[in-house]
Amino acid sequence: MTNEPRLAIEDYALLGDRHTAALVGTNGSIDWLCLPRFDSPACFAAILGTEDHGHWQLCPTGTYAVTRRYLGRSAALETTFTTATGEVTLLDVMPTVEDRADLVRVVTGVSGTVELQHDWVVRMEYGEIRPWVRREIVEGQQVIVAVAGPDKLVLRGPRLPVAIDHHHQDTFDVTAGETLSFSTTWIPSHVETPAGLDYSGPIADTIAEAEDWAAGCQVDVPHADVVRRSLLTLRLLTHAETGGIVAAPTTSLPEDFGGERNWDYRFCWLRDAALTLESLVDAGYTDEARLWRNWLLRAVAGDPEDLQIMYTVDGGRRLPERTLDHLSGYAGSSPVRVGNAAAEQRQSDVLGEVMVALERARLGGLEPDPLAWALQRALIDDLARQWQEPDNGLWEIRGPMRHFTHSRAMVWAAFDRAVRAVEETGATGDVDRWREIRDAARDEVLTRGFNAAANTFTQHYETTEVDASLLVLPLIGFIDGDDPRMLGTIEAIERDLMRDGLLMRYRTRSGVDGLSGSEHPFLACSFWLVSAYAAAGRTDDAHALFDRLVGLCNDVGLLSEEYDAATGTMVGNFPQAFSHLTLVQAAFNLARADAGRPVGTRRPGADGRPATSPPGRCPTGRPRAPGRCRGSAPRSASCPPACRQGG
Repeated sequence: MTNEPRLAIEDYALLGDRHTAALVGTNGSIDWLCLPRFDSPACFAAILGTEDHGHWQLCPTGTYAVTRRYLGRSAALETTFTTATGEVTLLDVMPTVEDRADLVRVVTGVSGTVELQHDWVVRMEYGEIRPWVRREIVEGQQVIVAVAGPDKLVLRGPRLPVAIDHHHQDTFDVTAGETLSFSTTWIPSHVETPAGLDYSGPIADTIAEAEDWAAGCQVDVPHADVVRRSLLTLRLLTHAETGGIVAAPTTSLPEDFGGERNWDYRFCWLRDAALTLESLVDAGYTDEARLWRNWLLRAVAGDPEDLQIMYTVDGGRRLPERTLDHLSGYAGSSPVRVGNAAAEQRQSDVLGEVMVALERARLGGLEPDPLAWALQRALIDDLARQWQEPDNGLWEIRGPMRHFTHSRAMVWAAFDRAVRAVEETGATGDVDRWREIRDAARDEVLTRGFNAAANTFTQHYETTEVDASLLVLPLIGFIDGDDPRMLGTIEAIERDLMRDGLLMRYRTRSGVDGLSGSEHPFLACSFWLVSAYAAAGRTDDAHALFDRLVGLCNDVGLLSEEYDAATGTMVGNFPQAFSHLTLVQAAFNLARADAGRPVGTRRPGADGRPATSPPGRCPTGRPRAPGRCRGSAPRSASCPPACRQGG
């Protein structure tokens, strides 16, 4: 098997029905599809190996030019192939038909005559299992049926490909005005093959449904069309029934081509889902917030000590990690992994993100739920018992556990939002204890997580290295965006983590993550920098960086996890929820800064500190030294010790 990838990552587009998703390339090949769910085994897995690991391709036989677009504000993808003899369009849709899992491909002749090739190669279990394939007659129509284990795929169309060496292939002409529709349908293998559908109605309904949803989007922000596409992408990554939000629809698209940094992202990280929820609420969507809150209640139900950082789409807890050694990996990047061992890690920041998101949903109009508060209270009380333990951090470090500064700040955020819930809604809880821990966590970060000599926060308490996650501190209200300590942190991050104008997560050469190899700039970090610039008052820099980042989207508005600026290529799992949700957050933060409003989640009265820093209060919430400091001016000997750390 060759190590050359079939296409660049940015050459793919996303199809989805809010139960699962597919990647289709500019060559008309569906190279990734898991059925019937995001985290089901793939039946088309060519993106991680070769075409013999499963793909479904419709494209001209000779040389062609390609353009493509989503129809309006939907996930219906129209690809136009132009050849020397004519032009055809290929419409790819996964209709949202109840109790069905279909992928429909409609070929339409636009001009002249174009010869097309049709390849349908099904391989179950991530390309490993060659199914039993046969032809059947269903209600007078011939179909091709592929069966292996619990899965059955059914191919329908006006002319079906023929079997050639375990591939199904065909070549045919399409003339102007001619339309041919093909569909692949998944059903359990023990179920009778269902009758075919006239898909014209379901396709129109699916497009109309997406348009209606997008019409409710409140996006008076820079690059509104790109932001709207990001929100639509986040919606496609949300399971319509369970409410689980996957981090990406793919596994093992590498962070380091040819290396081992290949992970399965088809699961529901509490952190990523909570941040996605914030983005959706900012855009005016509360139904999604309610759906996810219900998913959270089910997934986390039980002993708070059993809280995991991620779950399956339906809230399952078992995500054993294994490697698929029959796949060579994208660009020869192995191992290919399914499952994720990070589910067993301690990541102390997670509850902070959940609490921030649920508060944001409440402020956005989501009605209170006593069961939801009971869950939050139980989780907060459990965090109160073990908040001082080291953890693996949000980057899922596979090296030694540390006291990561970002994690410690998110511990502060968890207790801060719990206290605010009691103060603002009358909810019950051990608020005195929560206040005590909140203040202790804050003092700890300002002393142990801050390098006074370098005037910067640090990645963890035992290093002088910085980490891009520190850019989140002003966005959660932990510190003013224009505080000298934050300005110094931004400068250190720009100096140490900037590569070709984009940010790395951290310096992998420090060895903190316990992995070999390196990686590329992480797009979410650069979007965090946009928000941090906005919070610091550097709005010109924020707009300039945001404009550049938006320009990195592929031709249909999608982003991967990372980006190689040197080659102009996308890297990592695709499309990545983290990249799109931070794009949305950056856009809203820019809009707030442009309007002179506070950036991030801070509101007046947050943990006793106003949104800005008037006389009489310092960033710790304690009284200021009279006449000595305002905002972020130099501190005096009479200032509290935590305040002097920044002086």
